[in-house]
Amino acid sequence: MNFYIQQCIKIHFIKIGGITNASVLQIGSAGIVKPTAHLYNTGGFTQAAPQALKPGTPPTTPPLLAPAVPLQAPVR
Repeated sequence: MNFYIQQCIKIHFIKIGGITNASVLQIGSAGIVKPTAHLYNTGGFTQAAPQALKPGTPPTTPPLLAPAVPLQAPVR
């Protein structure tokens, strides 16, 4: 039997003393956590990505001299 639970949890303050690589922080319903992965082609790509460079190989394109994304000016 499968139960599908929808929850709305509001946390105003949470203090975590420590967490390690194998720790799991669960807030909400108890039970089995099943991992899932959904792959979507949202960019509409039609061919494979170019091969990655081996470590130590210089890139074939020059480095960017400006941000690739326009940034907002600092606000005071």
